[in-house]
Amino acid sequence: MPEALTWDRLLLAATAVAGMLVVGLGLRLLMRVLSPRAAGTRWAWDDLVVRLMSDLAIIACLAGGVWIGVLLLRFPPGVQRTIGQTLIAVLILAVSLATARLAGGLASAIALARSGVAQSVTIFANISRAVVLVIGTLVLLQSLGVSITPMLTALGVGGLAVALALQDTLANLFAGVHILASKTIEPGDFVQLSTGQEGNVVDINWRKTTIRTLTDNLVIVPNAKFADAILTNFHQPGQEMDLLLQAKVGYHSDLDHVERVTLEVAAEVMGEVEGGIPGYDSLVRFHTFGEHSIDFTVVLRAREFNDQFLVKHEFLKRLHTRFRAEHIEIPLPTRHLVFADLPPALHRTPFRPRRAGGPVPRPR
Repeated sequence: MPEALTWDRLLLAATAVAGMLVVGLGLRLLMRVLSPRAAGTRWAWDDLVVRLMSDLAIIACLAGGVWIGVLLLRFPPGVQRTIGQTLIAVLILAVSLATARLAGGLASAIALARSGVAQSVTIFANISRAVVLVIGTLVLLQSLGVSITPMLTALGVGGLAVALALQDTLANLFAGVHILASKTIEPGDFVQLSTGQEGNVVDINWRKTTIRTLTDNLVIVPNAKFADAILTNFHQPGQEMDLLLQAKVGYHSDLDHVERVTLEVAAEVMGEVEGGIPGYDSLVRFHTFGEHSIDFTVVLRAREFNDQFLVKHEFLKRLHTRFRAEHIEIPLPTRHLVFADLPPALHRTPFRPRRAGGPVPRPR
C-alpha cells in the first residue's frame, strides 16, 4: 500500500471521526435548546425523548464515525469484526443505560399523572430501570457471542434457592408494590402506626418506607412490617379533620351562657386562624358531671393534621381570656374532708401552721 495513500486514508478516517463528533455535539446542543421548551409543555413524554436523544447523541455519532474510519482504513476482516463487535457492545450498553433512565422517567410520569407523588415513589422507577438493564445485559452478552440459554436455564433451576435466600427482600419488594397499588397509603400522607410512631410518609422504595416525624427525624419501616401494621391515615379519605377539645366549667355556671361564649370563640378561631375552616359550624356538647366540674367537648375542624396544633393553641388562649372576661369559672380540683369522729373542740380550733423547730400547737 503506497505511503501517500495511507496518509490520505488516515486523514479521511480522522475527518470522519471528527465530523461525526461535531454532529453529535450539535445534536447535544440542539437538545439542550429544546429542553426548556419541552419542559414548558404539559406532557412529560417530550422531556423524556429529548433527554434520551441528548444522552445518545455523542456516543452514537462517535461510534458511527469510528466505524466509517475503520472502513476507510481497510483493516483486515478479523480486525474489522472485532472493532465492530466492540462498537456494537458499547452502543448496546449506552442504549441500555439511556433506556433504563427513560423507563424510570416514564414510571415516574405515570405515577405523577395518577397520584401526584412521582418524586417520592422510587420503587416503580427502580423496578423499571432494573428490568431494562437486565434485558440490555442479555442482549449485550448475546451480541458478544455468549449464549444466554444456559444462563436462563441456570436461573430457572436456581430460582428457588435465590427466592429462599432473598425471602425478606422479596417480601419487602412485593409489600411495597402492594402498598402503592392499593392506594391506601401514598407519599405525603400523615400516618400513625400502632406502635406509636407518626409522621409524613416521605418515600416508599423496594425495601423500606420512610416516615418523617414532627421532630424532623426519619423512621425507617420495612415494607413487610408496614403493610401488616395497624395504622391510621390522617389524609384519607380527606385531609380535613375534626378536633375534639375537652373543657370544664364550675357547677354554678350558666351552661347556656357557656355554650354561647364557647361557640363565639370557636367561630372566631375558625375564621381568623390559619389552618381553620371558615364557616365551619363548631359544636359544644356537655357530657359529664365530674367531681368538681361539668365537662364538655368542643368540636373544631382543621385543614390537615399539622394545622391542628395552631388551631388548638389559639382556641385555648382565646377561650381562657373570654371566660375570665365573662366571669365563667374554670374550677380547680378540690377536696372537702369531713371528720365525723373528731372531738368538738377540734372543730372550733383554727389551724395554725407550726413554725420550724417550735412546739406543736395544742387545742384549747
